[in-house]
Amino acid sequence: MYMWLSSIRLGFPRKCIHPTQNNHNRLIFAHGGSGGGSFKWASSQAALALWNSSSSHSDESSDDNSVTVCTTNVATNGANRTHCFSELDTSGVVSKLNCLRNEPNLAISFFHRVKGDGFRHNVYTYSALIRILCCWGLDRKLDSLFVNLINCCEDLEFEISDLMEAIEEGIEVSPSMIRAYDALLKSFVSLNMFDEAIDVLFQTKRRGFVPHIFTSNFLMNRLVEHSKVDMAVAIYKQLKRIGMNPNDYTYAIVIKGLCKKGSLEEAVEVFQEMQEAGVTPSAFAYTAYIEGLCTNHRPDLGYQVLQACHGENVLIDVYAYNAVIRGFCNEMKFDEAESILLDMEKRGLVPDSYTYSVMICGYCKSSKLLKALALHNDMESKGIKTNCVIVSLILQCMCNMGMPSEAVDQFREYKSLGIYLDEVSYNIAVDAFCKLGKMEQALELLEEMKCKHMVLDIMHYTTLIKGYFLQGHVVEAASFLKEMKEKGLKPDITTYNVLDLLDYMGAHGFKPDSVTHNMIIENLCVGGKVKEAEAFLYSLEYKNADTYSAMVNGYCEANHTKEAYELLIRLAKQGTLVKQGLALKYSVNFV
Repeated sequence: MYMWLSSIRLGFPRKCIHPTQNNHNRLIFAHGGSGGGSFKWASSQAALALWNSSSSHSDESSDDNSVTVCTTNVATNGANRTHCFSELDTSGVVSKLNCLRNEPNLAISFFHRVKGDGFRHNVYTYSALIRILCCWGLDRKLDSLFVNLINCCEDLEFEISDLMEAIEEGIEVSPSMIRAYDALLKSFVSLNMFDEAIDVLFQTKRRGFVPHIFTSNFLMNRLVEHSKVDMAVAIYKQLKRIGMNPNDYTYAIVIKGLCKKGSLEEAVEVFQEMQEAGVTPSAFAYTAYIEGLCTNHRPDLGYQVLQACHGENVLIDVYAYNAVIRGFCNEMKFDEAESILLDMEKRGLVPDSYTYSVMICGYCKSSKLLKALALHNDMESKGIKTNCVIVSLILQCMCNMGMPSEAVDQFREYKSLGIYLDEVSYNIAVDAFCKLGKMEQALELLEEMKCKHMVLDIMHYTTLIKGYFLQGHVVEAASFLKEMKEKGLKPDITTYNVLDLLDYMGAHGFKPDSVTHNMIIENLCVGGKVKEAEAFLYSLEYKNADTYSAMVNGYCEANHTKEAYELLIRLAKQGTLVKQGLALKYSVNFV
């Protein structure tokens, strides 16, 4: 398999990744903190002394943070045991937590109970609880605790780095310590705080251990998902240098990342690294590589890898086939896509709705409506349920091919069959009704959407406004433009393609009024077409105060305060007064 993979290198430019390729990678070799937020690695000089002094109960209060607490425990014989602590201080809380170290749930309850009674936990009480959670392997509770600490770090009287040093003071590296660092690292990753997570990762090395491989994988995978591939690869290389042994999933993550950025040659090299390390590639690794080939316009090579996997008895699932089928459909090679679908079924793999939707999408984009309908019928005959995405593809294809009447009929049929139709499906049907000039039916569909608690957005208003303009109903179109703005929906240039509409109106003898002119000016500005709005304004034979007011308002909406000011001054010199309040709006925008 490795020799075969190496043979597909032809045609790919080589791309090298260096640890210093971007400014993110400096974190990997840094010896300090990330420099961001309040998280930093600061020494806590008193940690060991106070930790040792708190290992047994003290009758003397060592700080002002004290409360009176009573706790009730249930003994094994069912009798209740009540413990009352008067004026608990830090050492008292730590002592009580240590006494409950063999009963973690009671320790957690006690921790939250004293907090609810007004005790302010600090680095020593937190470290006592964390040690208990680590000892008992309560990873979920540990993760939750660290996430809460990170989210509330601004309200803490200590740094998280102080807490970690307090946990490890006076003891050798232990599974509990490693578990604590793993939990902290995972918590930063889950909050997408990658710089802080990387700091934790390499602080562990300076403390003589590396995090669990699963934790490192979690970090690298999330980096890849957030398109930080260079960081993930640099971490992978550095972890190997400090003694981490990657597993099959580690290699697969790196392969996925390299394929995502188009570095297919380097992905092949990772396969070779796996071979040298004696690690057998998983189906996930091959699937990631297959998808990478298809995404980079080489579905033919992707299919070859897929076939090679079968020859090596690698269990490739439907996802890999879907990637190849999608790749061929994107290349408009439908015969190849169909042959792969047949091959897939011969091997006992059952296509899913995504498999069919990919092919139907390709056929619809190529206006091969009959092929799309036949494939849709084949899908349903095999008991695979259709969905609103597939239905919308077919309906849109009909509209694009000048078949609005057929689109309406098909929409009604799908609805009668009980198929869920979403906002996109309804919008296509509304557009079909508009093209047929059946505006009342279009409005009925929108009302039906409201009854189903669907939200009308700019897409639906755009479709309706265009429909009214195409039918010459300028007043109604302007009315819906106004309604749309009142609902806080800002029209874009797609909503109001003024040049096309005006050409259409002029060709059909429709004369827009001043209200329409004002809306055109304002909406062009909102859509970022300030120059077009200016050209339209000065092309008008008759301009009044309202028209100029619309232009001033448009300037303000587009943050063109200088132009708004100049127009206001020019109008004032001419004796033209704009609407009351626009001068104030300009001054607010200018400030």
